[in-house]
Amino acid sequence: MIYCGIDWAERTHDVALVDDSGQLLAKRHITDDAAGYRILLDLLAEYGDTEATPIPVAIETSRGLLVAVLRTGKRQVFAINPMAASRYRDRHSVSRKKSDPGDALVLANILRTDMHAHRPLPGDSDLARAIAVLARAQQDSTWNRQQLSNQLRSLLREYYPSALAAFEPWRNGLCRPEARELLKAAPTPARAARLTRPQIAAALKRAGRQRGIDAEAERLREVFRADWAHQPPLVEDALGQQMLALLTQLNAACTAADDLAKAVHEAFPQHPDAEVITSFPGLGVQLGARVLAEIGDDRTRFADARGLKAYAGASPITRASGKKSSITRRWVKNDRLNHAGYLWAFASLRASPGAMAHYRRRRDDHGDWHAAAQRNLFNRMLGQLYHCLKNGVLFDEQTAFPTELAIAA
Repeated sequence: MIYCGIDWAERTHDVALVDDSGQLLAKRHITDDAAGYRILLDLLAEYGDTEATPIPVAIETSRGLLVAVLRTGKRQVFAINPMAASRYRDRHSVSRKKSDPGDALVLANILRTDMHAHRPLPGDSDLARAIAVLARAQQDSTWNRQQLSNQLRSLLREYYPSALAAFEPWRNGLCRPEARELLKAAPTPARAARLTRPQIAAALKRAGRQRGIDAEAERLREVFRADWAHQPPLVEDALGQQMLALLTQLNAACTAADDLAKAVHEAFPQHPDAEVITSFPGLGVQLGARVLAEIGDDRTRFADARGLKAYAGASPITRASGKKSSITRRWVKNDRLNHAGYLWAFASLRASPGAMAHYRRRRDDHGDWHAAAQRNLFNRMLGQLYHCLKNGVLFDEQTAFPTELAIAA
């Protein structure tokens, strides 16, 4: 067999081909453009790369146009962790020297010696990969929105406590359109105290509020005109300018999160696995799309449910040495899937009596803390999801939690 290793960079890539004995057959330095990709494909074809018997490729990334070109057809592309590649480099040189052609050769030798120990990129469908792009972008925009909201709240505490008190009863607080519209109209507490009831009502209407406008406007007017501590006028105006700049970023983040959520809502139901995923309690369109984005739709990606649970960080890990052993949570995992699993387990407690009974049993009988009990519930739900996706069946409460439902009854 022939094995290919590619050390990628922003503008150029180094390619190395080796055979079964480790002999270097060819090496190239290609550019990161269409011409360079053609040189790479021609080089692979020169050494026997065909559609029926493609040459496997090792590279230290799973994204980009180069990876997209390599994934055409049935070729196996192995995304090697840079830390793992660094360990393999020490096998060939004790001086710790590093070069791009040498790294390409190391990657090729990784496949030659240990290809069975590494996992190729999954063969997900184009629709699943598109949903993954949208779901991850929406998740990133949500995190960014929350980060900006926390920064804005921290700034308002320094000079504008009346705004925090006014928006406290509202769900999502500063991320709501009404709150952002009022802050735009009155960036300082002095200007907020001068707002009239019609001005506040007009701001609420501009934000899209349709009910209870008069009562809410009266409540806000009373809060803004209450007795609050103030910064010096010049300092207050400067802080107001800083707040408006931060508010512009928050508006953009909220718009991006909403637009991406709509895109996910349109794309996810088109996938064949969407019906199975959303049949589980606690999984809606947005959270279900995040789960699909991380596990994909390649049924051969995980050999069994245990592999999926370990990948998500839901199953515990046992460390044993001599007479000592310990069972702890996993730290090396897919963080996005693990985060989605935490929200999934939390949401399923109200949507599923069996999930709530399982959670209570872990808390009361086993003495688990809240996070550990939720992680155990997520571990069990992942196993059920693997079974349902593999067999094409929907979630069934009686089948999923027969013991917990009987105990609860």
